[in-house]
Amino acid sequence: METPNDLRLAGQFCDAVLQVEDVQFPIHRIILSDFSTYFQALFVHQITTDKVFHITLVSPDIMQIIIEFAYTGSVTVTKDNVHDLMVAADMLNIMGIIQACSNFISEHLCLQNCISIWQFTDICPSSELRCKAFHYIMEHFERAIKFKEYLQLSVLELIEILRKDALNVKNERTVFDVILRWIAHNPKEREQHIAVLLSKVRLGKTSIEYIENNVMTNQLVNLNPECQEIVNHSFQIMSSLTKHKHKPLKSCLSDTPARPRLPNSVICVSGGKKQRYASCDIEVYDHLVDRWIYIRDKLKDPRADHGTVFLDGCVYFVGGYNLMENLNSMVRLDLSRHIWQEMMHMYHRRRHLSVTILNGFIYALGGFNGYVCLDTAERYCPETNKWMVIAPMIEGRRSASCATLDGKIYICGGLTGRYSTRTAECYDPETNQWTLIANMNICRSQHRVVAYNNQIYAIGGLSNVNPLKSVETYMPLTNTWSMLCPMWIQRRNFCLEVIEDQFYVVGGSNFRTKSYHAEVYDPYADRWCSISDSNMTYNGMSSCVVSGIPNMVDFAFPRDSLPLFKKSRNV
Repeated sequence: METPNDLRLAGQFCDAVLQVEDVQFPIHRIILSDFSTYFQALFVHQITTDKVFHITLVSPDIMQIIIEFAYTGSVTVTKDNVHDLMVAADMLNIMGIIQACSNFISEHLCLQNCISIWQFTDICPSSELRCKAFHYIMEHFERAIKFKEYLQLSVLELIEILRKDALNVKNERTVFDVILRWIAHNPKEREQHIAVLLSKVRLGKTSIEYIENNVMTNQLVNLNPECQEIVNHSFQIMSSLTKHKHKPLKSCLSDTPARPRLPNSVICVSGGKKQRYASCDIEVYDHLVDRWIYIRDKLKDPRADHGTVFLDGCVYFVGGYNLMENLNSMVRLDLSRHIWQEMMHMYHRRRHLSVTILNGFIYALGGFNGYVCLDTAERYCPETNKWMVIAPMIEGRRSASCATLDGKIYICGGLTGRYSTRTAECYDPETNQWTLIANMNICRSQHRVVAYNNQIYAIGGLSNVNPLKSVETYMPLTNTWSMLCPMWIQRRNFCLEVIEDQFYVVGGSNFRTKSYHAEVYDPYADRWCSISDSNMTYNGMSSCVVSGIPNMVDFAFPRDSLPLFKKSRNV
């Protein structure tokens, strides 16, 4: 049976011709009218005696693709045709092609083109693509500005970027440097914008020394009265913050030069147990303002002694214990949509398991099934929603901890029976084999392990009956462990995560008391400091770092609610 496209190609029953430059395309008006409101209006309102309809502003090659899409429903988008095709589809109101082009461009977003793509959405509107491109700029700003395309931004576009809380910069000095470079690219036209741009720099988040030595000494700033007002206002805020740092006042940071931007990453802590009660709460730590908040999303079912990982915009909650049975279930929370989904169950029930991510797969290792310490391990593929059993560990382990480094998984310590162990082993996914590595200096269970700077860190835990505050690090190149500065307090069953070169620990217990106290470790200074205390005091909580999501505002402490002065905490 012949299709409409076969009839078109054979020239049968065509009742109109589209004239594009010097090329004619015989078509069926009913097909194009049903496909686009533009053609529907064209055929109704344009009067022509020879049934030839002239189309301008579109090349013959692009019109050929559009017509084929109208008849077949398929389109081939390439780097060479995507921009012209999307502009034409927008002009002709062809939503299917607009979506196909938008998807193609989204897949090819990179540091070099994100700004030009965002600008392109002004010419060819696509709210979805515009949001993706803008989020990409926000998240990767410090790397994107290394490419010269940002110098082509208009002043309004630059203001739109710099004013956002979501702009991901480690230091506001970067923002001021970006402004100076942008002005220097075309000084005659751009120097007039120095004041409005300087107002987008959160000078209150820098230092008085920086402002005096780098901002006030700049000739454009120094000669501009509006800039001087901005600098003076920043000095006033910074002086007040220093003078009243121990006094909680009702003033708010909103709309001040000291307003913090949104974090690119937050720590998500979930579940846990207290006596006969298991928690459904999820709490988030915002390190830029040193604040903890509960989020509106709660676990549908309570979990403790479970594992948590973040992957592709979702938090996965794996295994654990609900005070009635050990679990093999896994659920995930889609953070952008705030939707819970039940995923494929593991092969084994696992409590006190170890979880990690490697090469886009979720690994669940060891644990306790209610009877024995498990040596089994399995791997989950998000694309197929299936678990696969991998090689068993050399030793059965519960209450161990693992991390990934250089394409391998390291699992350390745990209970292999009644007692804590010093042993550790490494998994190579290419060979599907486990290998023992050097023993830790101290037996550890209910501890935490993290990979950082080509090393594995083992922190705290339990050495048989003694809670620990000790820290040691493993160097794969030398296969050796070394001791580091201990934590402030002993703790076991706590949470440990790394954000921006800092190690954050929270929760757990030392047998006698649950720990509200949280602290942070600087691996370069080998020093621990106190941070704000968590509201959750459960044993068996689990944590992960959430990063790079477009709706981070939903998981950060509200910037409009930040007090100007915050009472300090001491250990």
